[in-house]
Formats: sequence, structure tokens, C-alpha cells
Amino acid sequence: MRLLYTIVLRLALPLIVLRLWWRGRREPGYREGIPERFGFYEGERPERVIWVHAVSVGEARAAAPLVRALGQAYPDHTILMTGTTAAGRETLKQVYGESVMVAFLPYDYPESVQSFLERWHPRLGILMETEIWPNLLAGCAAYGIPVVLANARMSEKSARGYQRWRALSRPAIGSLAAVCAQSEADAARLRALGAPRVEVTGNLKFDVTLDTAQLAAGREWKTKVARPVLLLASTREGEEKLLLEQLAGNELFLTVVVPRHPQRFDDVASISQSRRTRARLPEPGDRVHLGDTMGEMAFYYAACDVAIIGGSFMPLGGQNLIEALAAGAPVIFGPSMFNFAEASRLALEAGAAIQTAGPAAAVRSARELLADSARRATMREAGKQLCALHRGATQKHLAVLSSLGRD
Repeated sequence: MRLLYTIVLRLALPLIVLRLWWRGRREPGYREGIPERFGFYEGERPERVIWVHAVSVGEARAAAPLVRALGQAYPDHTILMTGTTAAGRETLKQVYGESVMVAFLPYDYPESVQSFLERWHPRLGILMETEIWPNLLAGCAAYGIPVVLANARMSEKSARGYQRWRALSRPAIGSLAAVCAQSEADAARLRALGAPRVEVTGNLKFDVTLDTAQLAAGREWKTKVARPVLLLASTREGEEKLLLEQLAGNELFLTVVVPRHPQRFDDVASISQSRRTRARLPEPGDRVHLGDTMGEMAFYYAACDVAIIGGSFMPLGGQNLIEALAAGAPVIFGPSMFNFAEASRLALEAGAAIQTAGPAAAVRSARELLADSARRATMREAGKQLCALHRGATQKHLAVLSSLGRD
């Protein structure tokens, strides 16, 4: 089955290259590091390498507590961090600076994987969340490199997909040295898919430390705005229109929109009266202000009174709500949160979040919260307590990694 998969992947090569060029029109980062995507890297190779793969922005940020802990536990090792998206690569550079090496992970061609593994010779591989690449995992097994799926999640929808292609996925998942699952439900699905060693270690996102300078700047910004702020956080294409249509023109609050992907900033600017990169403060008459900066979610969550989480009003599985809870923002999200099912359940049970059936109900709930300072304060405190209660995933991950016997 893996042979057939590889043949299909080879046939798709012209489309893959074309897609790189096309995406590079709006995100120039996709036209950088192209040789790396085929296993060719420049520079000297460190002697001892721990490799961490974080596919995009969310995984890159989620990995931060673990990567920093690995740096402290293994100071004689170099940490190589790979990503797949241009935004993810920029996030790796932004979050980790010179403390790690950054590269693109190659496409899942056997020769590209072989080149990657022979170039870096990692002593350990760590894949963040749900990254199952058949040829990559087969190559790691052939070279004797233990690979751990960290902060692993497996929704019912994803599990059905892997089960449908079990002849391909089961050997790959079965080759993992260990799996650190976010929840018991994730663990059960991964075991059913053939993962040999699964431990529930919790969600690393609860261990992420928010930037205190950004939090302070967000609070200061809100004071200067001098009116209630509704944040539409990490919105995906089409969601801004759905949500903003529910807002009347005479709202007494400011709506700040922060799209999930930077290539959409200019599109969303057309429905905004101002944007952060051009006007640090909106005008008093502005109704919609675009948050068109990367790496400032702590700022935006601190600057708002209520946050509506994007990715949840389309069948996309939602975006990370934990950062909002940690910053003390009361949270509202839509019906689709399967990518953060456990965190959403915990937030709802704690009274830190509200789930709604759609955009109209979400905006209605936001208006009610903006008019109820006491309830906002209760939700704010509940969110912070929830995050404090569920910290500790990093040390549990380290215990699993240490048990693999790598020096």
C-alpha cells in the first residue's frame, strides 16, 4: 500500500510545485527553502540532534514549553525544528530565535526522507499533534530513530479517515515509539489505530506562558480605546462576513478581527475601517479594526472584553481557545470544535466558555456578556483557574521521552 501511495505522490509532483509557486504569490515564504522540501540542506550538521516537527503556527507555539524543557534537559544537543507552512516557519523563528535550528520538513518521498535523515541523524524525533507520514516513519524505523507523537489528538472524524486507509496508516502509527495523548478519548482512538504505547499526558498548550509585555500592552491599548472590545479571533475565510453581518451599525463596542492566516489580511481590510499596522489606535467612529500582525494573540486577548473563537463556525474544528482562557478572556465558540474537543469540554464545564449553534447566537451571547461585567469577571477567573489546574503536560512528556533511553 505504501508503494501505491508513493506512486500517487510522485504523479502529484507537478501539482505540488505549482501549488508552491501559486501560494508564493501571496506568501513569499513559500518560495524560500524549496531545496529543503526535497531533502537538501546547507550548513554544518550538529553532532547531536533532537528533531521536533511542528507543521504550522499553532503547533509551533504549542511546542514551546516542551522545546524549552528539552533544551534544559539535553544542553549538549541541538534542537532542529521543522515546519511545513511559510507562516509556521516564520513563527518558529519568532518564538525560538537562535535557540534552535529551523528548516522545512521534506515532502514524503522516500529519497527526500532518506536525504533528510542522513543529513541530520536525529537521535529522537518528535511529531506534534497529528503528523503521520508513512514514508517518513518507515525511514525513521529503518534508521533506528525513535519517533514520538507529542501532544497527540485524534478526533472521531480523523480516526475514521485513518481507519479507512488502515493498510497505509496502521504500519506508520504502529512504528511510533510512543504517543503522548492529550486526553483519554484521543488515547483510545490512537490505540484502536494501532499505536503501541499510548500515555495520557495532557495538553502542552496549557503550559504555554503568555508574553507579559504583550498582555500589558493589550490592557493599555484597551484603556485608550475607551469602549468595550469584541474580538473575532483566528477567523477563517467566510467567518468574518457571517459574524459581522450580525452586528448593527450603531454598536457601542469596537469589533477587532484577527484572521488566522496573514495572506487574508488585505481581504479583511476591505471590511474594516482601520488596521493595526497603519493606525495603532482606531478612530472613535470605527466599528471594525483589523488586527493584521502575527505573534500578538496575547495582546489581542488582553485587549478584549469577549473573544469569539474562529474556525468554529465552519466545519473546520475550531482554533486554540486555551490562550484566550489564560489571558482572562471570556470565550464564545461555534458548533465545530473537534480539534479542541477536550479543551472545549473542560472550558464549558468550568463556566469559562459558551458554545453556540451559529454566528447569530454567538453575537447575541457576546452582546449579553458585554453588558454583564459580573458574568465576565466570573468567566475570566474560571478560565485562569482552568489553565492553572491543567498545567504539567511538559514534565509528563519529558518522562516519556526519557524512558526511551536516549542520552
